Amino acid sequence: MGSHSDFPADAIVVGSGLAGLVATYELTKAGKKVLVVDQENRNNLGGQAFWSLGGLFMVDTPEQRRLGIHDSEELALTDWMGSAGFDRDDEDYWGRQWARAYVHFAATEKRSYLHDLGLRITPVVGWAERGGGFADGHGNSVPRFHLTWGTGPEVVRVFNEPVLDAERRGLVRFAFRHRVDDLIVEKGAVVGVRGSVLESTDAQRGVETSREVTGDFEFRAPQTIVTTGGIGHNHELVRANWPVDRLGPVPKHMIAGVPAYVDGRMLGIAEAAGANLVNRDRMWHYTEGIHNWDPIWPDHAIRIIPGPSSLWLDANGERLAPPNFPGFDTNATMKAILATGYDYSWFILTQSIVEKEFALSGSEQNPDITEKDLKVTAKSRLAKGAPGPIKAFLEHGEDFVTAGSLAELVTKMNAISRGPALDLTQVERVVSARDAQLDNKFSKDAQLMAMTNARQYLGDKVVRVAKPHKLTDPKHGPMIAVRLNILTRKTLGGIQTNLDSQVMNADGKPVAGLYAAGEVAGFGGGGVHGYNALEGTFLGGCIFSGRAAGRAAARNA
Repeated sequence: MGSHSDFPADAIVVGSGLAGLVATYELTKAGKKVLVVDQENRNNLGGQAFWSLGGLFMVDTPEQRRLGIHDSEELALTDWMGSAGFDRDDEDYWGRQWARAYVHFAATEKRSYLHDLGLRITPVVGWAERGGGFADGHGNSVPRFHLTWGTGPEVVRVFNEPVLDAERRGLVRFAFRHRVDDLIVEKGAVVGVRGSVLESTDAQRGVETSREVTGDFEFRAPQTIVTTGGIGHNHELVRANWPVDRLGPVPKHMIAGVPAYVDGRMLGIAEAAGANLVNRDRMWHYTEGIHNWDPIWPDHAIRIIPGPSSLWLDANGERLAPPNFPGFDTNATMKAILATGYDYSWFILTQSIVEKEFALSGSEQNPDITEKDLKVTAKSRLAKGAPGPIKAFLEHGEDFVTAGSLAELVTKMNAISRGPALDLTQVERVVSARDAQLDNKFSKDAQLMAMTNARQYLGDKVVRVAKPHKLTDPKHGPMIAVRLNILTRKTLGGIQTNLDSQVMNADGKPVAGLYAAGEVAGFGGGGVHGYNALEGTFLGGCIFSGRAAGRAAARNA
């Protein structure tokens, strides 16, 4: 038996990622005792959120208004619903309600809730997932990506500190290296968890750990909250659930944007205990993945968060059609890339573009902001040259090539191709046609129009979007190409829950004693995003659903 059986918990929280920490925080705020169970060690408190860039979707904030952005809950909800494309009566029933509730939270309490905990945000609001080209379709009409000052570790800190304080006061106990294998069901109610004790380890955060079993355990409590994340590193499950009809063939080569512990195990375990799993085919993976030259976990991938100027070619050297521009429509671009029969694509850009437009997702790839050093941040973001982490990828990254001419660049691209050899004549034709459009201030090229539009927004003009120029202009060189891979990240479906994060069964009734929050619950309801995410909504979804679970469990304790 595990050594924590003597702890009189009011609730068991399975998973110590962001959603689990938020739920635990809310329970302890109400004076409840919480046993937190996690298969990893204490070094991994905060889970995936620690590795994130810390972007938060918020609506009509002071930061937006200072930049001249006119946002509203109504506009945000129109964007959300146009992006989600909810089309399933039963599976989307709770997702629709969660969407309305979450957008309301993002437009009202979210900023003050986090601010009161000590979280601060940077002054420039990012414009992520700019959309599919229609006002009522997919995408953010305005910038809403609020970057945390301190990135993901800071989002984790503001919940971790009060939880660790509650641990010192005897309200919280952690059972690390305890892997849940079953939910205990008695008389139709979940009354606890049982599973395997894994061998102890002092491995650093994010490193893959042993699954050697050294014992077993059984813990009981009136309520259990599952917050164990999605399937992002379990590529077998990703492939099994891949929506071939909607996105195209399953990629052969995938790299992992999340650590190895993101294994999706608890989805099947919850289903066996009566949970209704919905929208299994909805996922959010990225097309701009690069292999990490300095990996922490196996197949460690980093996502380029691009500005809108890089020229995007498929594996055959054909330009992707509108609206498949960098940072616009993730799923549409995924479908276009996979339609070629290959699982990679190319950016062609210049030194000027990489310096201003390339950001790398991840707290460790943005040390200036992560470490909250204002002087270093100002220097690195405004100085000439690429930021240090970008420079390191240009020098060491296996997906990057640099050249003084297009002919030399194509030769180097072919040296790292996983598919057809690019034809120089074809690539020259595409680049020349694009560059010719820059002889005037106006253009029929949809991407150039989008770049001009982006620079109407002060935040983009100052720090995010390079001044339009010809890719072959030596003043902006050297030329750069990046081989882009499919990066697995987020599960948009999962355990169906009501607005109190209570797990629903197949008959649409709550499973007594069981809650779910965060990615394992599709960030709320079994799929708050529908088919498309508006970015900055994953951390926020963990916070909102974890808060709902913790508060409801405290009321019912």
